[in-house]
Amino acid sequence: MSVFPDLCAIKLNCQASAIELFQRCQHESYALLLDSAAQSHENCAYDIIFRQPELVLSCKAGKLKVTTDKPSKLPPAPESAAELCHYAEQLNLLSGHYSGPAELPFQGGFAGAVGYDHGRSLEVIPEFNADTYQSPDAVLAYYSQALIIDRKNDRVWLVAPVDQLEELTEFWNQATKPKKAAAFQLVSNWQSNMSEQQYTGKFNAVQNYLLAGDAYQINLAQRYSARYQGSEWSAYLKLRQANSAPFSAFMRLPGSAILSLSPERFLFTDAKGQVETKPIKGTRPRFDDTHRDQASQQALLTSEKDRAENLMIVDLLRNDLSKNCEPGSIKTPSLFAIESFPAVHHLVSTVIGKLQPGRTALSLFNGAFPGGSITGAPKIRAMQIIEELEPHRRNIYCGSVGYFSQHGRSDTSITIRTLLAEDGQLYCWAGGGLVADSTASEEYQETKDKVSRILPVLAS
Repeated sequence: MSVFPDLCAIKLNCQASAIELFQRCQHESYALLLDSAAQSHENCAYDIIFRQPELVLSCKAGKLKVTTDKPSKLPPAPESAAELCHYAEQLNLLSGHYSGPAELPFQGGFAGAVGYDHGRSLEVIPEFNADTYQSPDAVLAYYSQALIIDRKNDRVWLVAPVDQLEELTEFWNQATKPKKAAAFQLVSNWQSNMSEQQYTGKFNAVQNYLLAGDAYQINLAQRYSARYQGSEWSAYLKLRQANSAPFSAFMRLPGSAILSLSPERFLFTDAKGQVETKPIKGTRPRFDDTHRDQASQQALLTSEKDRAENLMIVDLLRNDLSKNCEPGSIKTPSLFAIESFPAVHHLVSTVIGKLQPGRTALSLFNGAFPGGSITGAPKIRAMQIIEELEPHRRNIYCGSVGYFSQHGRSDTSITIRTLLAEDGQLYCWAGGGLVADSTASEEYQETKDKVSRILPVLAS
């Protein structure tokens, strides 16, 4: 039985860019842009715009809330936030029939943002810090309409309910340009929640845990904050211009906004159940001078410490994928590859697998969340230590943004280089994985390198 409408896909004669198109709906609650902003990156095949969801699942303080205008048609909703992915999986089975090109990545289903703190619902994590954010820990919305910009073939597709095609085609093809968003500006300086001295103290505490054998690697992050006024969308446009990141995203929530310039894929699945994850672990700064820049890249490529860190996370992810993938299907086709971005070089590996029969992209996501590259290893103990040492919760930082189409395809990011805007306050985080031979000064500098194309851009 279908609860959600039958969908079809048509090609639009539309010459506007994804940014120009999203401008028309960026002010709407639950409008979401998945933005492949890095033009030449191998993962930049599509931009996708979602709006006007049929249903919203949101989580806060361990509770799951369902917002919809068709409650009588839905299966009973669980109360626990731990059931978010399982319930979304159940609802995806109630999707209507889709008629359109089989290769389109989204054919109706869920999309949204799952914050790092949703991990508290999945694992036993102590509570040292109060939740001071208004924003939910997670939001997954069911979208029956999406605008898909196929970059490689220069086409624009509208996926929508059959009875709304005419209205939505008119909306997207309209000749009038939308009003520009209001200007953006910071009205205070950026402030970190720890000084370099405080960071060093927490670094030393991590080292004690590592030497005691509690963990092999622990991710430690600091949080920057500043007051602002104006449009969050305008802020995103400024950041996007300075950061060409393949997994960028902007999402408007009723009381907040998420601005993400992420370079990192979390999990990808295709319609046949093939799985890919691409963990990042290892960072060096970029330089305008070509020789210095090449030397920085080479230093990363040959660093035993960074390669060891990367390998730890590859092993962790292989284990996480094994919960839902077929035995023997998990491989590592690429280990320690260099990917370069405007601010930094990264060391990136690739792990692949094949879903077991009966398992879905949502069950895979649930079994691997949060991503090991931003926790440490072993994951649960690392998360417990992070909670003890970091002064504030992470909310969207180190969570994930992406989609889960009803036909099995999914793509999600790790929300690093990501900001949360709410109540006139802007938050931005930067962290790194610490191991036994890390040094405090180098790790502290790495956190600053990672936001060198974010904080100054918005301050100017």
